Amino acid sequence: MRLLDTISALRAQIEGDVAGVASREDAERFRLTHLVKKGTLQACVDELRSVPKEDKPVVGKALNELRTLAEIAYEQAVATYGAPAPVPTIDTTLPGRGVRVGAVHPITQSVQKLVEIFGSMGFEVAEGPDVEDDDHNFGKLNFAEDHPARDMQDTFFVDAADRADVLLRTHTSSVQVRVMQSMKPPIRCIMPGRVYRNEAVSARSLAEFHQIEGLYIDKGVSMADLKGTIMEFARRFYDAHAEFRFRTSYFPFTEPSCEIDMSCFLCKGDGCRICKHSGWLEICGAGMVHPNVLRACGIDPEEYSGFAFGFGVERVVLMMTGIDDIRMLYDNDLRVLGQFR
Repeated sequence: MRLLDTISALRAQIEGDVAGVASREDAERFRLTHLVKKGTLQACVDELRSVPKEDKPVVGKALNELRTLAEIAYEQAVATYGAPAPVPTIDTTLPGRGVRVGAVHPITQSVQKLVEIFGSMGFEVAEGPDVEDDDHNFGKLNFAEDHPARDMQDTFFVDAADRADVLLRTHTSSVQVRVMQSMKPPIRCIMPGRVYRNEAVSARSLAEFHQIEGLYIDKGVSMADLKGTIMEFARRFYDAHAEFRFRTSYFPFTEPSCEIDMSCFLCKGDGCRICKHSGWLEICGAGMVHPNVLRACGIDPEEYSGFAFGFGVERVVLMMTGIDDIRMLYDNDLRVLGQFR
């Protein structure tokens, strides 16, 4: 049989190599030639697969005896001359590595700064569950039954055994509802948190992002209070010399509603890439709380009034940093995150 002849020739080679081992380096050379995965013995093992079934016991026995011979010879050489020197895992000639200092994520930094500013203006922080029901997320906020936001294209619904109205909140306005139901006016709160919308992920939008909303309810609250609050916040957060404009808009839970723009704090109104060369940046949506919302939450709209506002935190970060792809905030790229210390 051809493989038996190969084994016989290999035995002679191994015996000759054993006789020539006279140092630790020779022992290591012997191991690398015969005992490693790509050595001579393994090559014979691989060839054993092609040997006829009836011949395998004889050939296998001869191969096992030869492997045992080689292993014993190597162990004796190591006992005589010592094991090979370990390969160093650290190059001590290289310069030392500096200690990397971590940083707070830019989104967290922004939330902390926003909370600090609104806190100094008398706003408390309120929180609520991420998993909501339709009534808190839509119903009590004056959303009509056929409003597009209720459609599956916008909302992530949660499978529940006995309910069809469980969903991931699409805005932190649901926390406003819970606050109005659990507290008596005067109410002055902000609601930071994650929200979820069934949208395509792109450079400008995510399916999961952060919002901060604010709510103030008391006797005699007016649109002037809303304007003063937003302008004070924006001048402290963005630009002390900013100018503002209020554009009429529509939200189901406020009436009247508006969107608020401020002069671009980067180009000072001259026009740049961030403000799309308009000189203005949209900073939030706002309005006076709709009487239907107050009534649904157990507050008499004849006695109390209030305003609400909200904006996306990621959008704030993009405006402040000049980052043009919102996904970069979640890629965990240290080249990006390491800039915010």
